[in-house]
Amino acid sequence: MPKPRPRTKFKSKSKAKPKRKMVRFRDRAKCRFCRENVTHIDYKDTQTLQKLVTTRGKILSRKRSGNCAGHQRAAARALKRARFLSLMSYVS
Repeated sequence: MPKPRPRTKFKSKSKAKPKRKMVRFRDRAKCRFCRENVTHIDYKDTQTLQKLVTTRGKILSRKRSGNCAGHQRAAARALKRARFLSLMSYVS
């Protein structure tokens, strides 16, 4: 039967706790529509909707566009309406 390995090899010798860095919390960035107090996203405003679309015509995610959930849904709905009425293209 083989001998058990010594366990002291991997234990830390000092019992001091590691120093913690001071964390500063930053205010979360607000959605562009929340900042401007927009209640309705207009499908005819193609310049605003163009900022929420990639060069290939895909809708940007919430994480990349910075929109809140409600305004992201409203923007997607407005974008789809604008595409249907040929105000914006489906692809680039």
